[in-house]
Amino acid sequence: MEPTTLAADWITIGTGFGSDLKTLIFTILIPVLCGIFIVVVGLKTRAPGPTLMAVIFAGIVLGLSLSIDTIGETTSDTVDQYNDGGGGDFVQGDQ
Repeated sequence: MEPTTLAADWITIGTGFGSDLKTLIFTILIPVLCGIFIVVVGLKTRAPGPTLMAVIFAGIVLGLSLSIDTIGETTSDTVDQYNDGGGGDFVQGDQ
């Protein structure tokens, strides 16, 4: 009889659930909340100015949430380039 490690299975399940939950939040929940935000602001104010600002704000939030992977990769590349391009342990600006 072979020993079974139950913790590894739970960790795998938790990791998969976390990844699915992140995808669910960024691709479904945030766009739905942006739409609800626009509708609520429009109904509460009944004015085009605040509703237009709500649309712009929701568009910015939605755009950033849908491009979070690209932003993360770009930030990671920038940090790696900054760390590798300094020439040794001395980073310019740190004294």
